[in-house]
Amino acid sequence: MSVTVVGIGADGWPGLGEPARAALEKADVVLGAPRQLALLPSSAAEHVTWPSPLMPALPGLLAEHADRSLAVLASGDPTFYGIGSAVLAHDPTATVLPAPSSLALACARLGWAAQDVEVLSTVGRPLAAVRAALAPRRRLLVLVPDGEAPAALAAALTAWGYGEATLTVLASLGAPGESRADGRARDWDQPAGDPLAVVAVTCPEVPDDRLLGRAPGLPDDAYDHDGQLTKAEVRALSVTALRPVPGALLWDVGGGAGSVGIEWMRHHPACRSISVEVRDDRAERIRANAATLGVPGLRVVVGRAPEALAGLDAPDAVFVGGGASAPGMLDAVWAALRPGGRLVVNTVTVEGEAALAAFRADHGGALRRIGIERVAPVGRFSGWRPLAGITQLVARKDG
Repeated sequence: MSVTVVGIGADGWPGLGEPARAALEKADVVLGAPRQLALLPSSAAEHVTWPSPLMPALPGLLAEHADRSLAVLASGDPTFYGIGSAVLAHDPTATVLPAPSSLALACARLGWAAQDVEVLSTVGRPLAAVRAALAPRRRLLVLVPDGEAPAALAAALTAWGYGEATLTVLASLGAPGESRADGRARDWDQPAGDPLAVVAVTCPEVPDDRLLGRAPGLPDDAYDHDGQLTKAEVRALSVTALRPVPGALLWDVGGGAGSVGIEWMRHHPACRSISVEVRDDRAERIRANAATLGVPGLRVVVGRAPEALAGLDAPDAVFVGGGASAPGMLDAVWAALRPGGRLVVNTVTVEGEAALAAFRADHGGALRRIGIERVAPVGRFSGWRPLAGITQLVARKDG
């Protein structure tokens, strides 16, 4: 079987290069969405429309046509939020012939430098994921799932304090009927339009926003919590010690309010986190905090560690914010940790300190004490009041 993934724009056949046309002309079978197949001229190839849902059916479709020359149609650049990546995962020998992506076309229309733009997708993803990308003067391109989505995005931006953001909806880019609509988020009154759209967002100079940023150590009041919260100063030191990198997975064991996992994910859009929390009410609070702070993809597992850790994807880093002295806890997370991964454990109890000292004797690592004082009222005056002292273990798994 030969598989060629052909990127096709809204301009259809006239916009295809010779290699893409040749691949479609010699194909026995062409897979694509109805609107994509309708852009092709008549041919002897069998046209097969994508089923819904598509992804579960893809392996079967490829296997069904394994003895034939197969062309797969994709919108624009097939590996830019497209089917191309999924096809390559099943058949690494597939050829991909891209057309200009919606990102490239949008930047060309707007006169924006593509390298300075952040691209987000709300297709099959929560709208709340846009929240973490907002910042003064920031330019975003948001891929949307339908014609109603721009209005929903405008309403969300307004609720988040970005009502002065300017929006440009670019629809059917590259087609003869290409359209453009402009406006402010707070005043957006455009009717639902073309589902094939990209929304360009220019954030205002001074938004009505707390400007939390992506650095760890967000204010404690950025979280809804019941007191089970790693305080801002300790959190900043803990997330820094975990050293988040793009694509890495964190286990946040004893999630509480979810703050460490949330700030790990805010570091970079590709960072992933699983928060393990034994109480249902706290698990719901973690989910709500994650959505509010722009990382709705954080996964919450309800259960008691270390038993609840069984079967989870192997982590690149582990934070234990509670339960360090629980039998088998540190051994379990250390065994699960990938080589080169980092373990950070905080404790405020004597029993927890003993567990950290014993672990360090067996596996190495560094111990430190963290003392924080904050100013608080003392009668009519103010004075320094210490937070509970934290003993912290930081260890890297070298083998």
